[in-house]
Amino acid sequence: MTNMFESMKDLFVPIVDGMDKHPLHIGEVSHLWLLLTLIEEGIIVYQLGLNTTTDPDLIHALTNGEQSAKEVAKRLRNFFIKEGVPLPAASEDKPKSDPNSVPLGVKYTDRELANLVSTKIAAEITLIGQGIGVCIRNDACQMLFQIQVELFKYGSSFKNMMKKRGWIITPPFYSPPGSPQDTTK
Repeated sequence: MTNMFESMKDLFVPIVDGMDKHPLHIGEVSHLWLLLTLIEEGIIVYQLGLNTTTDPDLIHALTNGEQSAKEVAKRLRNFFIKEGVPLPAASEDKPKSDPNSVPLGVKYTDRELANLVSTKIAAEITLIGQGIGVCIRNDACQMLFQIQVELFKYGSSFKNMMKKRGWIITPPFYSPPGSPQDTTK
């Protein structure tokens, strides 16, 4: 069984050595394309949130998320251009608006907004994991891995903010029948 350091060496050495690259296969393109679409549409979620919340911690988190997502989208777009992959259409940025001018029946609550962003992060992390699983090209795999690490860091701090505010929606706890914590009796 290989250890983590051998695996990382196997991932990065071909990139450093300048190994000849074959074209991306359809699975790599599909996952990267979907990820770019998800990230670019996620930028709109951050912007909508910034237009509706007045919570300073949430504003800070959404601003950081938007900035990071724009950097990742730019990295993916540049990679696609270099590889000759057609780019997905992206939604236009939302103009800034006053959060206090948005009618209450239209805007998300801070809790709803935080859970929407949290779900978006989870979907991106899941898609990246699947993408890494189908990657043959090390440069694509490395890029996905780097993006996933960035999302883990952002998601961790976002989750801590949500815990602090009591915004996390927790599914019901599960105790298998017969376990000491069985609540069905």
